[in-house]
Amino acid sequence: MPHTLPYVTVAGTLTKVLEKIKTAAVPDRFTQDFLATKLGFKGGPAKTVIPFLKKIGFLGTDGAPTDLYKRFRNPAQSGTAMAATMKQGYATLYEMNEYLHDAPEDDLRGLVVQATGAEQDSRVVQAVVASFKALKAQAKFDQVEEPEHEESGEAEPVKPPAGSLLRTSAGFNIAYTISLNLPASTDVAVFDAIFKSLKENLLRP
Repeated sequence: MPHTLPYVTVAGTLTKVLEKIKTAAVPDRFTQDFLATKLGFKGGPAKTVIPFLKKIGFLGTDGAPTDLYKRFRNPAQSGTAMAATMKQGYATLYEMNEYLHDAPEDDLRGLVVQATGAEQDSRVVQAVVASFKALKAQAKFDQVEEPEHEESGEAEPVKPPAGSLLRTSAGFNIAYTISLNLPASTDVAVFDAIFKSLKENLLRP
């Protein structure tokens, strides 16, 4: 069954819109009025932008900007967000070639023809290829994000929640908890004797 792939009629307009998105405030809804008034794009080619942004995951079905849209505006995450967007929007093509973004244009065109069932020189194929390339120009597929916490080669010692430590010759610690039922006595000497015995017999290093 032929697949419908996302595309805009004029890839140059898409590139300019994406640049404006990076600098403009995030709207509650990305509408044609926002596109025309805030971003300055009117006319026929601009009308295909919103349906395209919805298909690639930049906008929800109600026109609300998604997390990918917001990450794309962050200079530190813009490239990786676009890469994720492309893999989502062109999932059908990436199922055929997981390294599609590195493939020659002829290979890309061939997969588009295969997926859509359209003729090689059709306007649809040309528009899909041009739209894919416009997104690719702003994507970073080889960027590795730094882990939140760098792990060292040695494991940190585990601290017991309560009790004392008994160190053994094997080089590890055993944690234990002591519960005492003290006698009802007002004689301090009784308690001194109890804790002295604990120290001498149980708490020795």
